[in-house]
Amino acid sequence: MKIMFISDIHGIKTNLEKIKKKFLEFNCNKLVVLGDLYYIGPRNKMKDGYDIQYVKEFLESFKDKLICIRGNCDSEVDIMVSDFPIINELSMISIDEHDIYLTHGHLYNENNWNVENSILIYGHFHIPFIKEKDNMLFINPGSISLPKDNNPTYIIYDNNKFTIYDINDKIVAQKILN
Repeated sequence: MKIMFISDIHGIKTNLEKIKKKFLEFNCNKLVVLGDLYYIGPRNKMKDGYDIQYVKEFLESFKDKLICIRGNCDSEVDIMVSDFPIINELSMISIDEHDIYLTHGHLYNENNWNVENSILIYGHFHIPFIKEKDNMLFINPGSISLPKDNNPTYIIYDNNKFTIYDINDKIVAQKILN
């Protein structure tokens, strides 16, 4: 199974057509969105490409392939108007005999997670990384719309391998699982 992970769209459509193209090119089975779908937040300046309706329609186009986690900027109204489920706080998927925990990152992250031999994937920090710590693997796809390093990124999981790509197809980080 091939899975694409993105996070922190914040209502900005700018890179979503590229994401859709990459989803199809990689022949992904699922799209996991790790929260912060529509609202840009009070800390961010308004950006070109801010278009909540476009983002909503983009996500709805994947609804039969979508796993969506609620982020700290996602409201009850966002959940109510979306035609796909948005899962609260924490979920888990099992792939290739790996239990992969999914969250946004504002509640659970490398600083407050202690599940032995686990994989935790989360967004929130807008910085892509793959880190190993105390028999746990922490992975962050960064942000597709508001990256802190000005480099939009996403993850592809395929055959026991996580690869973080930037929007221009450069590999940022990679981890092959045992």
